[in-house]
Amino acid sequence: MRFSHAADKTHAIFDDEHLISYGGLAPALRLAERAGLGRLVGEHVAPSAAEGVNAPAKVASIVAGMACGADSIDDLDALRHGGMDKLFTGIRAPSTLGSFLRAFTWGNVRQLDKVARQVLVTLAAHTPLLPGAEVLAFLDIDSMQRRTYGYAKQGSGFGHTKIQGKSVLVRGLNVLAVTLSTPLAAPVLAATRLRGGSAGSARGAASLVREAIPTARQAGCSGTLMLRGDSAFYSAEVVGACHDQDVRFSVTAKLDPKVKAAITAIDEPAWMPIKYPNALFDEQAGGWVSDAEVAEAPYTAFTSKKSKQVAARLIVRRVKKLNAQADRGQDELFTTYRYHPIFTDSPYTLLQAEEHHRDHAVQEQVNADLIDGPLAHLPSGHFAANAAWLACAAITHNLLRALGCLASAFHARARGATLRRHLISVPARLARHGRGHLALHLPTHWRWDFAWMNAFTATHDPPPHPA
Repeated sequence: MRFSHAADKTHAIFDDEHLISYGGLAPALRLAERAGLGRLVGEHVAPSAAEGVNAPAKVASIVAGMACGADSIDDLDALRHGGMDKLFTGIRAPSTLGSFLRAFTWGNVRQLDKVARQVLVTLAAHTPLLPGAEVLAFLDIDSMQRRTYGYAKQGSGFGHTKIQGKSVLVRGLNVLAVTLSTPLAAPVLAATRLRGGSAGSARGAASLVREAIPTARQAGCSGTLMLRGDSAFYSAEVVGACHDQDVRFSVTAKLDPKVKAAITAIDEPAWMPIKYPNALFDEQAGGWVSDAEVAEAPYTAFTSKKSKQVAARLIVRRVKKLNAQADRGQDELFTTYRYHPIFTDSPYTLLQAEEHHRDHAVQEQVNADLIDGPLAHLPSGHFAANAAWLACAAITHNLLRALGCLASAFHARARGATLRRHLISVPARLARHGRGHLALHLPTHWRWDFAWMNAFTATHDPPPHPA
């Protein structure tokens, strides 16, 4: 690609009052309107401070800014350019939105969390957000440490996180999230909570699970619903929250002495090879030749708490430990393994249940989307303001995911950055026509124009009359 004009004959000037950079906000905010975002905020969110007035317009401005890629309060100023005030009303300045966030108390944050859950339920009713939810759906719980710098940010503390595969202590704030997905659908956020940086992973997990389960049921998950989590959530409280609401669980068990004894008691013929990286399928034998094998045994957990003990299945995956000295002639005397125990009451077969649990890693996709978007920073020094920012980030994530489902099969599972690049960051020129019509003139030969028009048409049903 080369320039068509010389440098001394190429000019630039910011003077177009009818041009906008984010034409995709038209279908996105129309979808938010249909999901009742403004109405729900008006009904439930009521900060008592003077800066908390006009909450529906301010929350909508924050969500719109996040949809455009804003990851700080100052970035929300991207909404105030060109012809944006001709397409939307009620756009607020970043200083106003910052004051609004700082007006939140923890009670107001919980109100906004309720709005986020209700918006998800409505989005699931209006879009094909969770196909297959009537058969099988998964709730995945995980925590992540968002790094902060300095001592002025409320709630920041040292917590564990993984950097390049190693667990290290970093200063930050801790995000606990529960995602909702199906085997056919990308995950959406069912519940979120911001915690102090020194909080353990399991702190408040049971109560968050109790909030997420009714949300999943209201969103159409009428079939088997299963909670998945790593060993940090292997607790009687989390499993009890699932039992109380008729939800299955699949949680990585801790390798304590009792679990180790149960693994040792498994007979050698019970181990079955599975499909795993570098595995080969032997057609003659009709099975896998693999370094990974699985087996199961009955197991009763939490026996120290008789009223909370649970009898279920202990599924164990073992993987051969690689001998780094084998190429030097130091072959192994006997095979050693790494064990990965799973405590579950899954109704599925051994191989299906183990594969379902491994798919818990899909939660990392949501974490990556949030980090690559609005949670690149927790922008305020006030803890409640950052918690409200997290709730708005959850609304934005679900809104973009629903918009992608309306656009195309590809965008239904695309990353958040891809959705912003293909569907939101589309420049448009505004033109007024007779009888109060407003037209968006978009670039010709836009690679994803068909998907964009699918989303626009779906959110403007019935379609507008010709100008």
